[in-house]
Amino acid sequence: MKAIWNGAIGFGLVNIPVKIYSATETTKLDLDMLDKSDFSNIKFKRVNESTGKEVKWENIVKGYLMDDKYIVLDEEDYEAASPEKTKILSIDQFVKEAEVDSVYFENPYYLEPQKNGENAYRLLLKALQETEMAGIGTFVLRDSEAIGMIRPYKDILVLNRLRFDQEIRDYKDLKIPAAKAPKPAELKMAVSLIKQLSQVFDPAMYKDTYSDELMKIIRKKAKGKSIKMKKAEPVKEGKVIDLMAQLKASLQSPKSKSAS
Repeated sequence: MKAIWNGAIGFGLVNIPVKIYSATETTKLDLDMLDKSDFSNIKFKRVNESTGKEVKWENIVKGYLMDDKYIVLDEEDYEAASPEKTKILSIDQFVKEAEVDSVYFENPYYLEPQKNGENAYRLLLKALQETEMAGIGTFVLRDSEAIGMIRPYKDILVLNRLRFDQEIRDYKDLKIPAAKAPKPAELKMAVSLIKQLSQVFDPAMYKDTYSDELMKIIRKKAKGKSIKMKKAEPVKEGKVIDLMAQLKASLQSPKSKSAS
């Protein structure tokens, strides 16, 4: 794995030098875009708008358009904006992890202690495990400020990037039905169904099967075999449903019985 950030965690007056690694990887197939006429590969070029000539990566800079003029930024400018946050994630507060709504969660990252940071790393990990708390602070990652939540994960520290509150869109424009209490009998049966399907969460039971099925189709097509389409059940809309009947059927289904 390649580190995407080098810096330190600020824990009170203690600085813990760490490296950040992405904790996830995609399972999607790497599909190329092709020209339909002859299946030639589609290439994207970075072209100068004025000359029409291709520009090499090393000659590309970033700029902000102000008063019809670009203000170009370099690495020193990013660090000058907040020199501490480019190198230190300072924990500002400790919270119960359950208090952070999942709507704020973005990407998870593994934290690895650097040389001479091992003891402080283990101390913070153990303290968070003992208190069942998580540390919250801000830092700069890839030229933008981010909120980070540091928490224990098995026997290491994990950093979860969080969204800022202003990034969460208001749902008031959605057509949500007015609050109306469900029928007691329906609620009782829905609660029974939830209890019947309740289990300890096991992430290993969920697999990305779509990519596997797509690869099977690719292999069949490579051998010149025809593909039979599977028809999905149409989504029924605009019809009043009998909730009680559906709940009763759900409770009697083999899936519900096997979960209980």
